[in-house]
Amino acid sequence: MRIRKYIKLLALKSIILLFTVSCATKPITSKTVETTPNTKEKEYPVIQPIDDEIKYDAYGTEKIPDLQLGNARMHLYLDSLRGKRVAIVANQSSSLGSMHLVDTLLALGINIRKVFAPEHGFRGTADAGEKVWSHQDPVTGLPIVSLYGNNKKPRADQLWDIDIVLFDIQDVGVRFYTYISTLHYVMEACAENNKALIVLDRPNPNAHYVDGPILEKDQTSFIGMHPVPIVYGMTIGEYALMVNGEFWLHNDVTCQMYIVPCRNYTHKTKFEIAIPPSPNLRTDLAINLYPSLCLFEATTVSIGRGTERPFEQYGHPSFRNTGFTFVPMPTTGAKDPLWQNRTCNGYDLRASQNKRMYEINLNWIINARDQLGDSIDFINQRNFFDRLAGTATLRAQLKAGLSAKEIKETWKLGIESFLKTRKKYLIYR
Repeated sequence: MRIRKYIKLLALKSIILLFTVSCATKPITSKTVETTPNTKEKEYPVIQPIDDEIKYDAYGTEKIPDLQLGNARMHLYLDSLRGKRVAIVANQSSSLGSMHLVDTLLALGINIRKVFAPEHGFRGTADAGEKVWSHQDPVTGLPIVSLYGNNKKPRADQLWDIDIVLFDIQDVGVRFYTYISTLHYVMEACAENNKALIVLDRPNPNAHYVDGPILEKDQTSFIGMHPVPIVYGMTIGEYALMVNGEFWLHNDVTCQMYIVPCRNYTHKTKFEIAIPPSPNLRTDLAINLYPSLCLFEATTVSIGRGTERPFEQYGHPSFRNTGFTFVPMPTTGAKDPLWQNRTCNGYDLRASQNKRMYEINLNWIINARDQLGDSIDFINQRNFFDRLAGTATLRAQLKAGLSAKEIKETWKLGIESFLKTRKKYLIYR
């Protein structure tokens, strides 16, 4: 039995090594991103790909090179892990082909000591806001250390036996999606404990636009830690560079950090996510609608949690008859959904939103406000709503009856200022 198990492991190693070598078909260059904000100077190495030469098929048509995620470019970071004690920040989205990155690295002999898990846990099944407990992974036997709940930041005693931390989580490019908050705390912990961090970059499915109010300092929380708009138009690697370069970590510390970028990617690239990054963002449409619909989370309106299509619809039992209904029921990732077992009149956005969003749509929340009127406390979690919006102004504007155009006009100066900051940290076009 031991011999058979060893042969299987050896075969798996051979396949992965063959894949790794096949990726390393071109030389790479390195790029240093220099920033001088706040009169300080820092250099942040970025492992940067060189452009592919143009290739053509047999008919003379230009071939579009395949998109390659940072974790697939193993020839750029594998040697940095060999002989080191490694921790990985990962969840169910941290896949490399059909295998989880943790399994791949273990098969290659990398000494992974532990996994740090964000909101929703390592396997991504916990509800939004649900406490995630530390435990042992039944598949690998590795200790899973939760970075959600009371332990959002890796402690010194959790990093003492680690040399280098690897970060590979699929983000969706929205300020209140908490994976960037986990990134912030991981960077801070690495800086304070003199640990290196490698960020394996991934495409952002909402990287093609920037929109929303800038987060104000008094609204800072785990669902919004930095002065950025709701949709910030950056990959998680670019965002990490900005957090470092703008000195947003505690006490202005900076993290020794390396970004392994995607290859053949631009901000306009349409990226379809194979594995849901969280239990209620199951489709590309839901991810596309998420920046607009998540504001409903602090209201009495359901966005379809507890149905087969969360974040693709919205409704309320008191809405007028719209010709479309849904009934929330307990499901994985929504154990106690809003309006459980109640029929909600609402709107199915699947038919009307068949194209990519290029801005936050405020018309849906304005429609809900107008339908419910003064008879129902529409925004029933005011502090939560303000933290999601990043400002108390939006709630006041909705109450005052402003139109979407009037509200968006007040965002312009903040967005223009942010775009100047953002430009300094972009790796991709």
